[in-house]
Amino acid sequence: MVRRYGRPPLPRDVRVRFWGGIRAGLSVPEAGAAAGAGHSAALGWFSRAGGVKGNGPGPVSGRYLSLGEREEIAAGAAAGESVRSIAARLGRAPSTVSREVRRNCSSAGYRAAAAQAQAEARAARPKEAKLAVNGELRGWVQDKLEKNWSPEQVSAVLPAQFPDRPEMRVSHETIYQSLYVQGRGALRRELARHLRTGRVLRRPRRRDGEPASRIPGMVNISERPAEAQDRAVPGHWEGDLIMGRKNQSAIGTLVERSTRFAMLLHLPDGTEAPQVAEAMTAVIATLPQALRRSLAWDQGREMAAHAQVTMATGMDIYFCDPHSPWQRGSNENTNGLLRQYFPKGTDLSVHSAEHLAAVAGELNGRPRKTLGWKTPAEAMAGLLDSQAA
Repeated sequence: MVRRYGRPPLPRDVRVRFWGGIRAGLSVPEAGAAAGAGHSAALGWFSRAGGVKGNGPGPVSGRYLSLGEREEIAAGAAAGESVRSIAARLGRAPSTVSREVRRNCSSAGYRAAAAQAQAEARAARPKEAKLAVNGELRGWVQDKLEKNWSPEQVSAVLPAQFPDRPEMRVSHETIYQSLYVQGRGALRRELARHLRTGRVLRRPRRRDGEPASRIPGMVNISERPAEAQDRAVPGHWEGDLIMGRKNQSAIGTLVERSTRFAMLLHLPDGTEAPQVAEAMTAVIATLPQALRRSLAWDQGREMAAHAQVTMATGMDIYFCDPHSPWQRGSNENTNGLLRQYFPKGTDLSVHSAEHLAAVAGELNGRPRKTLGWKTPAEAMAGLLDSQAA
């Protein structure tokens, strides 16, 4: 007699229901309760999957062709039927049948038994991760992650870097799973700290709203020139503060809308309106006049001296509506990237002006999808060259 201690494992259908709830948008405790699993079991499943929703077991469905369907395809192909005719009889999409024949056709034609064997071999799990078997690719990816590139940036640049080597390709999702999912540890787990969020589990993004305050003499963003909206004309900026621990320190951020070029404001003396105005005036003064068209900011009290900035720099300042971060979309995105360097809950006053300049330089040197994988520095340099010509 074999004695077993502890609780027996939960049935697979419980896990299937749990992951179905996760995919439907439920939280981990809610999905666990709905599936009939305890909190610790649900949390364990989610943690082992790295927070990646697609890594849980899915329900059995008719997604894959059966042997019987493959026999129907073989009979139809031998009789000279069209792909659409076979697909209609099976209730499948024509592309499914076409892809099946193309994948599993040999010199002897399409054979159901051989096609079934090949499909089962391809579906066998677990498979070795691509980054685990290709040491050169793994090293290249790790090097870029250590330089704080995002997985999507890494994936996008690979084809240009290795144009004639299809083996040097990897999707950003594969990189994420290699970082997060237990059992796919092709990449060192500690590389996750180089990601923007620095998290050990993937979580949905959250939007944080800040209370707004009215500012005397402010002009609403609706009155900003229409040319700023389509980003075709350079010189329109977006700005904000990223706050430190207990809101007792801050760094100012400015982002140019057409190039996504970022500049940081050093605020060692606090975030009162005079200090912010002084720092902003000094930074904007380094820009050519053609790049000082407008600035969009939220309705924070730190901008109470906006008229002083406009007088000193010639840059018009417009204020966003309350609770409308999308009106400063480029700046919101950049602030998210900057949190990789300046995490929430930390003291931001410890960073020197030189360090802020170095961080801005690194951020402006990272390729951006929205710029066709150019860097903001390259986009800004091209812009200045075209104006000089």
